[in-house]
Amino acid sequence: MATTTENPATSLVSAVPSVAARSRVAGLVLMSVVFIGGASVMTVEMSASRLLAPYFGTSLFIWANLIGLVMVYLTLGYWLGGKLADRNPRASVLYTITAIAALAVGLIPVLSRPILSWSLTGFTQVSVGIFYGSLVGVILLFSVPLLLLGFVSPFAIRLRSVGIASAGGTAGQVSALSTLGSILGTFIPTFLLIPYIGTAATLYSAAAVLLVFSILGLVSTSNTRQAMLSVGMLLVVLGLAAFAPRGLVKPPERGELIYEKESAYNYIQVVREGKRVGLMLNEGRAIHSIYNPDELLTGGPWDYWAIAPYFSQGFQQSDYKSLAMIGSAAGTASHIVSNVYGDIPMDGVEIDPEIVDVGRRYFALASLPSVTTHIEDGRTYLQTGGRDKKWTVIGIDAYRQPYIPFHLTTVEFFQEVKDHLTPDGAVMINAGRTLHDTRLVDALANTMLQVYPNVYVIDVPTMANSMVIGTASPSRLENFAENARHVTQPVLKQIFDTSLKQGNIREVKPDAAKLVFTDDRAPIEEVINQIILGYVGEAGR
Repeated sequence: MATTTENPATSLVSAVPSVAARSRVAGLVLMSVVFIGGASVMTVEMSASRLLAPYFGTSLFIWANLIGLVMVYLTLGYWLGGKLADRNPRASVLYTITAIAALAVGLIPVLSRPILSWSLTGFTQVSVGIFYGSLVGVILLFSVPLLLLGFVSPFAIRLRSVGIASAGGTAGQVSALSTLGSILGTFIPTFLLIPYIGTAATLYSAAAVLLVFSILGLVSTSNTRQAMLSVGMLLVVLGLAAFAPRGLVKPPERGELIYEKESAYNYIQVVREGKRVGLMLNEGRAIHSIYNPDELLTGGPWDYWAIAPYFSQGFQQSDYKSLAMIGSAAGTASHIVSNVYGDIPMDGVEIDPEIVDVGRRYFALASLPSVTTHIEDGRTYLQTGGRDKKWTVIGIDAYRQPYIPFHLTTVEFFQEVKDHLTPDGAVMINAGRTLHDTRLVDALANTMLQVYPNVYVIDVPTMANSMVIGTASPSRLENFAENARHVTQPVLKQIFDTSLKQGNIREVKPDAAKLVFTDDRAPIEEVINQIILGYVGEAGR
């Protein structure tokens, strides 16, 4: 029987490509995990902002806390990850860590729900302790996955480094790939995943993808036991995605919920109370639009844009020729103005297209043929699409409750608005207040006085709002009552009657001691935070 003997040299040569191929695969998996890890960090951060928005809003205060703590978690992760990588530089250790991080990401939607529900109790009881306790609880919820994801870059650099000569190139390659992942992890969830599949599904998807690549990494290192455990984690995440109760993102503050959606800009709820439909955004503490087929007037700020220019001497109904609403929401103000003045040209400016869609579906916005809606930031619209237009009234109601975007409150902005008003025109902005605290109203009025010859305030008697009016030309407070006497339109007469009897109408004079908002310095969130804390303090006594 013939026998053959394999040449040892030939055997060694044939093994080399196999080793090289495995090394290439291992390197590809490692760098894929670096990329997915970077994307996961930003996916968690952007999703965190959406989880917090319905309960705590999206103010600069919330973003500062969120971003600052994310940086703290990552900093600690980089430090601990580097130390662990030096002590135990094995790829299987890294992939086990990323698998645990992925599981922690997948648990966020489930664990955040009871904490966020607790925050509702704080709102209801006006409890500062519960409110901030739940905020801290939610933010800490993100500490585990982000801390562990911080391990990825230093670990990958340690595994890829083959000597001092290549250390810089390796660190640059890993950092660049992680940053590229972070870029995509910012844009894809914000503009695609969260608006179309929701925050919870976005987190489950990120967790599943990270787990898949962690499993591939463990398989490539022949760590069968950890790979099987990670498969179990993947099944848990997929099970949560498929069977975890979703229900409402948040129960409505009032009425019956008939619609909810997360857009790229807002968490949107539409609620019904009897025949009245209301639009709630984000934390849902205020109504942003109202529609009742049987009752035109709302008793709220939307009614007052119909009377803004009547401080000008001799102003008549026929002089009200056009309206621009910056922050038009679902179109309540346009609906009232259209009913009073007929089909005059109206431009609604709303940054969130989903709100406009809601307006057409639930608030009869589609029944207003004279309204042209522009999906754009209000100030940008004045500088671009509306740069050659002038209006009788420009209304500003661009709340991200309870805040107003600062760039819509400054001297520079109000100068741009004035340039778009007719000579007998007026600007009116909706401002929040409490019974004893009008510092936001005062600051806006003082800012507008830097641009407009006369500024007036009308308090909304049924709500914690005041309407601040600036006239393009010199005017007098007495003109308002005089012009009201000549009004014949029934709805308009009703608005005037409420304003004159209950609106505490007053003219504002310049006050050097009060704030003036500019593009360079507009601490509007600080002012509003002080109002909120003052209100909570009063309610707690």
